[in-house]
Formats: sequence, structure tokens, C-alpha cells
Amino acid sequence: MPLAFLMNQTPMELFKHGGPIMWPILLVSFLMITVAIERVIFIIRENARRQPEVVEKILERVEANDVPGAVELGKKSNDFVARILVYALTHKEHSLGNAFTRAANQEMQRFSQGLPTLDTCITAAPLLGLLGTVTGMMATFGALGTSGDVASGASAIMGGIGEALIATACGLAIAIMGLLPFNYLNARQEEARHEVEDASNSLEIIINKSESANAR
Repeated sequence: MPLAFLMNQTPMELFKHGGPIMWPILLVSFLMITVAIERVIFIIRENARRQPEVVEKILERVEANDVPGAVELGKKSNDFVARILVYALTHKEHSLGNAFTRAANQEMQRFSQGLPTLDTCITAAPLLGLLGTVTGMMATFGALGTSGDVASGASAIMGGIGEALIATACGLAIAIMGLLPFNYLNARQEEARHEVEDASNSLEIIINKSESANAR
């Protein structure tokens, strides 16, 4: 839409003048927008469910040797870190570290969903635009070879050049717009990973402190 406005054309006119390559570009843009919207909604929902104070209370109860109370408190929370702690504490008799790692991997997988698709769309869009450039220039040279006269084939020549430029511009525009949600989602994933690592370190310190106290 903004690109069509800048070129003083309607979106349909821009799409038509971009040539056949605009169809896969349209498909890539639709896929990118759909995934980006779904992922942003997911992040907003997860941010609303965050309860860092509950995570702190769980750790405090573990430190006070009240593991059942910590588990019960965590089960009432929708915080993803709290869910990881609950799973780890529930299976701590077998292997606390492995249980925590398994639960953390499952939660982090939820944050990474859609990112490969977005990455593919960002990479594919400018390449499709480049392909449109090639096909547009091929049409231009074809018109030159057919007419033999630049003046008589001016319309076809300009059409080929326009197709090449429109396809390139659309591919680049889609890739640039896709970078914004992609970088945001990557940053949020890293933030979630740091939160999980911090909870893991805190739980390990508390467990080790408790074992040392009981050994005395």
C-alpha cells in the first residue's frame, strides 16, 4: 500500500505492472504477515501471564524446605518460568537438572516457533524481487529484439523496465518490514532464555545450600 501510494498507483495497478513474479511475492508477504501477527499475539499473551513475584515465592519456599508448598504455588500460575520450576521440583528425586532442562526446552520451543518461517520469508522476498528484475529485463530485451526500433517498442521496453523495478522494490519492502517483527521476536526469545537461566541458577544455588546445611 505505501509503495503504491509513492508510485501514484493503486495496489492493483502496482501488482499488475509487477508481472507474474508478484504472485509468489504476494504469497510470501501474506505468510510473513500471518506468522508475525500470530507470534506478536503470543508474546503479548506470555507477557501478560508473567508473574516474577510468584517465581520468587517459589524459590523462597524451596529455600525454606517447603518443596510441596512451592509446587502447589507454582501450579496456580501461568508463568512459563513457574511451570519449569514446578516440573523440575516434581521430578527432583530422579534428576533435578535433567527435569529442568527438559521443561525449559519445551517452553523455549514455544518461543522459537515461527521464527524459521519468518527468516525464510525475509530471505526469499528480495530474491524473488531479483528474479522479477531478471524476467523484466528479459522482456525488455525481447521487445528490443522484436521491434528493432526503440521508438516503436518504447511501450514494451518501459513495461519490462517497470516490471523489473516494481518486483525489486516490493521484494525489498517485504524483507525490510519483516525484519522488525523478526528482530523483536528474537530479542524476546533471548530475554526468555535469560529468565530461565536465572531461575535455573537460583534453584541450583538454593538446592546446594540446603544440601550443605543438611550435611552438617
